[in-house]
Amino acid sequence: MIPGRKSNHPSFRRSFLFALQGFRTAFSLERNIKVMLAGGLVAVIAGFALRLDPVSWGVIFLCCGSVLSMELINTAIETVVDLVSPEFHPLAGRAKDIAAAASWVLCILVAGAGLVIYGYALFRLLGLA
Repeated sequence: MIPGRKSNHPSFRRSFLFALQGFRTAFSLERNIKVMLAGGLVAVIAGFALRLDPVSWGVIFLCCGSVLSMELINTAIETVVDLVSPEFHPLAGRAKDIAAAASWVLCILVAGAGLVIYGYALFRLLGLA
């Protein structure tokens, strides 16, 4: 940056507020964000019920954050595609389908991780592991 010139970038505080605004917007407009948050809440409640160890908690939080972040990225991609292609176009549809597929793949993998973590925790709690 050149001394004496202001940066075109918003301050850290303003960037944080923009991010919160984006989250609020996505939460209020997108059903899937609410579904992902509800799933995360269920995961946390199940973690307490099964007395997860600290490493498992870390994996669960990373999985929940990854799924929520991917859904936000998918929503952003779909919003931009709708902006630049308000009428149906096959390439616009393809872009939206691929973004949705990325979210779906992550959800499938996270579900697998959840089965391993919660399954092992349940076996341990029942004295089977």
